[in-house]
Amino acid sequence: MSDKPVFDRPSADASEQEEGTRLRPRFDAAGLVTAVVTDHASGELLMVAHMNERALEATLSTGLAHYWSRSRNALWKKGETSGALQSVREVRVDCDQDAVWLKVAVAKPNDTCHTSRSTCFYRVVADDGQSLAVRETGDGPVAS
Repeated sequence: MSDKPVFDRPSADASEQEEGTRLRPRFDAAGLVTAVVTDHASGELLMVAHMNERALEATLSTGLAHYWSRSRNALWKKGETSGALQSVREVRVDCDQDAVWLKVAVAKPNDTCHTSRSTCFYRVVADDGQSLAVRETGDGPVAS
């Protein structure tokens, strides 16, 4: 990828940014947008990640989810190692275009999370506001 930006810069005109028809991602100071990822069929929240311009462009051009790993400081094709590739079915942006929502189909749903779960959101904060309880899937029982 060249050094030339792939996407138009965010518009200074709020109406254009929020109601316009051009994709104008508003990357933060670190060059990232938040990516919320859900299963396209069930709507279940799978994960939250970050995308830089390269990751967003790769996602849109290949149809496979790519993210920016802040811990590795590297582009990351989700599922490249585990086989849990995320095929993108729909991409949405929020009102000011500083977050994206990916609706995906996962090749190996039980490996969405690196902990070998179908979602990264498998723990529930208990009523005491301090403890965590594991909730493996959907609305099923909380594991002891």
